[in-house]
Amino acid sequence: MATITKRELVIRITDQLGVKGVDITQQHVQEVVQSLIDEITESLAQGDDVVMRNFGAFHVKETKAKVGRNPLFPSKDVHIPARAAVKFKPGKELRDKVATTLQVIRERKA
Repeated sequence: MATITKRELVIRITDQLGVKGVDITQQHVQEVVQSLIDEITESLAQGDDVVMRNFGAFHVKETKAKVGRNPLFPSKDVHIPARAAVKFKPGKELRDKVATTLQVIRERKA
């Protein structure tokens, strides 16, 4: 499976906008992408939800404290403290689009 980096995403967006006649540099697109990431991160750090219609929603959830096991010494308990974790719930359009990619994933594995 392919992995798309932030740099590759910037290049793709710049190319798409260029095809549409928008004259913008990769540096400007990089700044916009980074600003988006920074704003989402800051909002989540303050406990706010970030909702992007048709894409999805980011939420901060608390995971409860629990007792785990050390795989090397299973008889010893390990305390795992409560923490905040980011959860993502995809929107309908994203879910529908991804649902059609199962065949592509299977073909890549073959």
